[in-house]
Amino acid sequence: MQRLKTGPSATRDRRTRGGAQPRAARYQWWTPYLFMAPYLALFLTFVVAPIVYGVWISLHAWDINVPVKPFVGLDNYRELFDPDSVDGPRFWRAMKATGVFTVLSVPLLLIVPLLTALLMNGRFRGRNLYRAVYFAPYVLGVAVVGLLWRFLLDGNIGLVNHYLGALGLPDDIQWTTDTPAAWWGLVLVTVWWTLGFNSVIYLAGLQDIPAELYESARVDGAGAWQRFRYVTLPGLRPVALFVVNSTLLASANMFGQSYLITTGAPADETKTAIYLIAETGLRRFEMGSASAMSFVLALALMAASALVFRVFRERQEDR
Repeated sequence: MQRLKTGPSATRDRRTRGGAQPRAARYQWWTPYLFMAPYLALFLTFVVAPIVYGVWISLHAWDINVPVKPFVGLDNYRELFDPDSVDGPRFWRAMKATGVFTVLSVPLLLIVPLLTALLMNGRFRGRNLYRAVYFAPYVLGVAVVGLLWRFLLDGNIGLVNHYLGALGLPDDIQWTTDTPAAWWGLVLVTVWWTLGFNSVIYLAGLQDIPAELYESARVDGAGAWQRFRYVTLPGLRPVALFVVNSTLLASANMFGQSYLITTGAPADETKTAIYLIAETGLRRFEMGSASAMSFVLALALMAASALVFRVFRERQEDR
């Protein structure tokens, strides 16, 4: 027969069984908020507050050199959609340039890194050196990359034209002043510079795909292309969502390559939206118009990002 407990310990046990919790447990509700507080403070200070302040600036005729900054409401936004205004045609021409660069660069930045990652995922001697070589350009700053390739792509003294001529190819291509050569120059420089990052992300996704799936596919008689289509691509879907979205946003925010290599030439054809925003706000000191341009561009990128998520979700549901 089990002996009944009596005394303070028995009272404490009955309280615990009855639903009462120790004092330490009663105060655990605020523990997650305590750990999140530093990040929330930084997020509110450096993300939310600048966004709110940027919206406020976009509603004013905000000139840095003028102490009076009158409230103009939505006039800065209306001018962007007015074909007779000064900023409207310039802004949409810059948006078109952004679209051209994005359409040309994103497919290459998705396909070339994937092929590189497939090679890096193989087993061969020196593969670590191979991985380092392809990732090395990504650690360079945009200033280094821009100045380096501005010299290499120069139409008169650049080494690119020099070696093209040595191979018997046209050696008078004006990579920095004529289109479409300027576009292809910017795209190829960007692919050379950033493909290492996407390759590493793809490589991490490839290494997470179970080897048993490939073995099962081989047993079923699947060839290399079938294994890639039905095993590799589905296994890379979560990684591909991140790569597509981040690459799309990065390409749409291209600034340094255009600013340093082509300086927007010829005739502002390679001047992207970010380039125009920086020029409007920091050179012409029209911060109100620059802020309005920034938020219109941000809304366009949010719509593009939402479309990417929707496409991936629909494909996931179809399967």
